[in-house]
Amino acid sequence: MKKIAEKIGATLFLLCITTGGTLQAKDVRKSILAGTWYPGSPGELRKAVGNYLAEATPRIPSIPGGKLKAIIVPHAGYQYSGPVAAYAYRLLEKRKFRRVILVGPSHRFAFRGISVNLQSGYETPLGVCPVDRDFARKLLDASPKISWVPSAHAYEHCLEIQLPFLQTVLQDFKIVPIIMGEQDFSTCTLLANILARVIDHPEQTLLLASTDLSHYHRAKEARLLDMEFIKHVRNFDPEGLASSLAMGSCEACGGGPAVATMLAARKLGANSSIVLHYANSGDVTGDYRRVVGYVSAALFKKEEQPTASGKGQCQ
Repeated sequence: MKKIAEKIGATLFLLCITTGGTLQAKDVRKSILAGTWYPGSPGELRKAVGNYLAEATPRIPSIPGGKLKAIIVPHAGYQYSGPVAAYAYRLLEKRKFRRVILVGPSHRFAFRGISVNLQSGYETPLGVCPVDRDFARKLLDASPKISWVPSAHAYEHCLEIQLPFLQTVLQDFKIVPIIMGEQDFSTCTLLANILARVIDHPEQTLLLASTDLSHYHRAKEARLLDMEFIKHVRNFDPEGLASSLAMGSCEACGGGPAVATMLAARKLGANSSIVLHYANSGDVTGDYRRVVGYVSAALFKKEEQPTASGKGQCQ
């Protein structure tokens, strides 16, 4: 499958190059969400994202002396999860990430292993997010479990939904879209190890896990399940999260991406986490009989504070 995927990618690349090095539109993944999951016009989309960010600002915690390594964000339609996601994206403002590695689950297409997209970019009403294909090909070369499965990305919403936020808070960045067809702990560990090994500029790279939490429970039951997930994120415990997911103590459609991202972030130096905001769909609709849970969180490297008795300490 890996060889087939590489041949397909090479063929598309050759067919889509035009004079001047510009790629034709058919090599860019068109938006499947504009006008439904988020506003379809650039002006309305900028306004919606700006409002979500502004509303999140007053209550957002800071990361004192920390280096941001990863975020965990939801992926529902903006009216439901946008206010929650904004808490994480607010942290990215004024940061100079040049690469964002997005990891999400496959909702519509079943396949084995992990797929990384080799298209030239993802289009939204705010423009085209270029794909870092050089980095993507390094992932393809790293393991036979990683391939390019075009059908896994064609109608998948969990990564595209993040892009207008990224386009608003970052400048001059590329993306690496990754979809996990399998979410067992072995696959999570494999992906985390490869990412940690292949990432060449960790200070310029952000990891992003896309996941919603429990689905269609009554709010009281949903909160119990979601707090189990959130507990492990707050404790920076990917192994515990994987165990709880496997036992059914919590639910998350992107549980594997969250675990893989936490493992990779830890290998890249992250040692602390902040849970930024939690809500469910009932907070928007007023119907708490069947809700979906949403959380945003940040993983970062917390710098050690010098001890008062440290030798040679500046006074």
